[in-house]
Amino acid sequence: MSSLSTRCLSAARAASVHSSRRLLSTTRVVRDAAAPDLGTIAAPKKPVGAFRGGIVGFLFGFSLAASFAAYHLLDEYKQASAALQASVEELQVSTQKVSAHVRRIEAVEKDLKALSDSSATKEDVSRVRAEMKKLYDGLHVEFLDLRSHVWGIRTTRCPLSVKRIRLLFVLSKQIDRVFRETTGWRTT
Repeated sequence: MSSLSTRCLSAARAASVHSSRRLLSTTRVVRDAAAPDLGTIAAPKKPVGAFRGGIVGFLFGFSLAASFAAYHLLDEYKQASAALQASVEELQVSTQKVSAHVRRIEAVEKDLKALSDSSATKEDVSRVRAEMKKLYDGLHVEFLDLRSHVWGIRTTRCPLSVKRIRLLFVLSKQIDRVFRETTGWRTT
C-alpha cells in the first residue's frame, strides 16, 4: 500500500509541473511573452485572538487616556500660568504704590527736618519772651515816669481843675490799655 501511495504522489507532482507549463498557444513568441499580471490573491485573514485583541485594545485605550490627560494637564498649566501672570502684575502694581508712598514719606520727613531745623525751640521762645517782658517792663516804667512827670508839671505849673485832672488820668489809663493790647503783656 505504501507503494501505491508513493506512485500517486509522484503522478500528482508530475501533473502539476506539466500543467503549469502548459500554454494555450503553441507559438514560441507567445510562449516567451510574459503572462499578464492579474493581481495577487489576498491571503485569508487570520482571526484575531483574544490575547492579541486585548493587548491592542489596552494600548489603544492607554494612548487615548494619556492624550486626554496630557490635554487636561496642558490646560491646567495654561490656567495656572495665567493666574501667576495676573498675580505678578498685581504685585508689580502694589509695589509701585508702596514705592510711591515711601517717596512721599521721605519727602515729608525731609520737609519736617527742614522745619525742625528752622523752627524755634522752647528755650528760644522762653528767651525771646523774657527779653520782651524786660522790654515791656522798661517801657512801662518809662511810661509811668513820663506820666508822673507830666502830672507833676501840670499840678505845679498851672492849676488845673479837678475835671481836667480826671481827664488826664482817664487818658493815661487808655494809653496804658492800648499799650497792653498791642504788646500783649500785663502790667504788674
